[in-house]
Amino acid sequence: MITLLSAACSTPAPTAAPAPTSVPPTVAPVITPTSAPQPTAAPQNSPTTQAQPTTAPAASGDNLRFVLVEGSNEARYRVREQLARVNLPGDAIGATKTITGVIVTTKDGKIVKEQSKITIDISKLQSDSSQRDNFLRDNTLQTRRFPTVVFVPTEAQGLAWPIKDGPIEFKLIGDMTVRDVTKSIPWDVKLTVTGNDAKGQASTSFKFA
Repeated sequence: MITLLSAACSTPAPTAAPAPTSVPPTVAPVITPTSAPQPTAAPQNSPTTQAQPTTAPAASGDNLRFVLVEGSNEARYRVREQLARVNLPGDAIGATKTITGVIVTTKDGKIVKEQSKITIDISKLQSDSSQRDNFLRDNTLQTRRFPTVVFVPTEAQGLAWPIKDGPIEFKLIGDMTVRDVTKSIPWDVKLTVTGNDAKGQASTSFKFA
């Protein structure tokens, strides 16, 4: 399971031209070591990282920009692992705050995917076990070759427009690339909007083979 945590987000407001950069809720592959820590490859659908969009939207022409504030967001993964010396499986959780991104929409809320992108530096993922982290980076994710996970949002299903203050829930659909594989992934997003700020989380789950 992968979760994105959002600390601050702003509602759409016109400004300059959009520029892509950083995921819900934010990315989380599965680990499968064989000796010590052995995470299994079936992430679960529940937030482990809070997706925190943090940037007041800026409009460029007829478009609006929502930017993630660097350092204010976190991406987490949660996987079920079975350790060799432990009878029962447990959950392993890792996180990184190295996330950048922007989502550009038209005035009526349609996502401009060519200008929208969220990037997570998975080479910086850390858990409570350096052995697990090394296995994940070197074997499962191969971060020397593929240091980032990229999510390109294409649609916000169920998001009322224009965005109003208060709690909102919707599905953010998009193409997520982990290593050299790209798949369409839905994120469950829950945010609380106050003026130009939004806080909340986005989560998704998928099997990583």
